[in-house]
Amino acid sequence: MTGIVQLENISKIYSKRSRRFFHDVLAALLRRAPKDGFYALKNISLHLNEGDSLAVVGPNGAGKSTLLSVIAGLLWPDEGTVTVNGRIAALLELGSGFHPDLTGAENLRLNAAVLGLTRARTEERFQEIVDFSGIGEFIDEPIRKYSAGMTMRLAFAVAMSVDPDVMLIDEVLAVGDQAFQQRCMEKILELKKAGRVLICTSHASDTLRQVCNRGLWLDHGRIMREGTLDEVLTAYEAATKSVRGAAPAPMGSA
Repeated sequence: MTGIVQLENISKIYSKRSRRFFHDVLAALLRRAPKDGFYALKNISLHLNEGDSLAVVGPNGAGKSTLLSVIAGLLWPDEGTVTVNGRIAALLELGSGFHPDLTGAENLRLNAAVLGLTRARTEERFQEIVDFSGIGEFIDEPIRKYSAGMTMRLAFAVAMSVDPDVMLIDEVLAVGDQAFQQRCMEKILELKKAGRVLICTSHASDTLRQVCNRGLWLDHGRIMREGTLDEVLTAYEAATKSVRGAAPAPMGSA
């Protein structure tokens, strides 16, 4: 099988001093970790091949969104290397990449171009994207007038139109009505059947079980467990339900 996503010992470190934005950006460019920082991710290694679908689970603040942002290329790791072979489509935050003053149609074309779709291909698929999103007559209205659900539907429709090799989904499918969620699930399962790599985060175990075959449990930026989805979810759900007892040690710790 061809390796699609490969992470080798990556770490992401944030400064504890909130007013050092320029310093942190410069440190990231120079691959220098902040001396006063904390690890949002620590020594994460991950290899995904064609057809793999990974569920990333963990409590709020565990590093799930940071991990997806690093894979998407939106964040630089301070340590380690990230390799992605193929086109990425990422649904990480509602409205990310959309300009509020541009219309839905303008944002559609702009976002499709960012994702690698040619102008001709975008125009060819334009109506199909609009129809799938269900935006209809509002496509020529500014995005700032859209509800969160409308924004998500348009973002998802554009992402699906580029036929990605790697699809990153961070909780956003919780937004929208049941009918649209079902259409989204059908599209995601089509990608899975076609052998695309899927990486999803969600607190909804039933949703993850529909989509994923592998699991990764993060806590405080560290891998607690990795394996089949059932193994990881069973361990994670047992830990979250436990009232007493120490938390399990991260993988690889003494």
